[in-house]
Amino acid sequence: MHGLLDGKRIVVTGAARGLGFHFAKSCAEQGAMVVMCDILAGELAESAHSLREQGYRIEDYVIDLADSASIDATFAAIAESGAIDGLVNNAAMATGVGGKNMIDYDPDLWDRVMNVNVKGTWLVTRAAVPLLREGSGIVNVASDTALWGAPRLMAYVASKGAVIAMTRSMARELGEKRIRINAIAPGLTRVEATEYVPAERHQLYENGRALAGAQQPEDVTGSVLWLLSDLSGFVTGQLIPVNGGFIFN
Repeated sequence: MHGLLDGKRIVVTGAARGLGFHFAKSCAEQGAMVVMCDILAGELAESAHSLREQGYRIEDYVIDLADSASIDATFAAIAESGAIDGLVNNAAMATGVGGKNMIDYDPDLWDRVMNVNVKGTWLVTRAAVPLLREGSGIVNVASDTALWGAPRLMAYVASKGAVIAMTRSMARELGEKRIRINAIAPGLTRVEATEYVPAERHQLYENGRALAGAQQPEDVTGSVLWLLSDLSGFVTGQLIPVNGGFIFN
């Protein structure tokens, strides 16, 4: 039985846990060699080991998106094993970035969120492009908070809005290299990073979706697999909300 990503080598950032781990696992299940990257060295090693034990082909590298030298060194190491066929820019600061209104928001926290979520996404993409084969796909993980303007989460919302805009600009440039880049905007998903989210926010989402109920990681992975696969070979610069119809793009 053939998988959607047979023969492809895919890099996933923020892959130690949460959505990133599920992206990595689903890519491996579809036949890809998966390069898992994360700043959480211990959790990354455990997650990579668990997938190897299941028979999947996994590489793992520690990376810090706030450090350009770390990004460059990581992709230099990845390059030693050859080219890549896809990239999932999933890593981001999402925990502990909300709660304060715009008047009281900490400017230093704002800078850290932007440095990782926006600049880090750009730097990872920049480092990956020389390794990407023609026809490769990149998926930037944004958030539907940027579409409806979630309150008391300003830096995160602004950073994900920037990722959406950046995706469109990158698509114009990378198209010359026949590299596709798209973004997904997941809704609030039941993963470790959202355990801090108040119950009323979860209820707002779960009751407001056209497909009512809690969003699970498995609800998001299919869109990423499609965007990485040859089935989406003429799709670039697009945003796909994956939120059960909480908000329409």
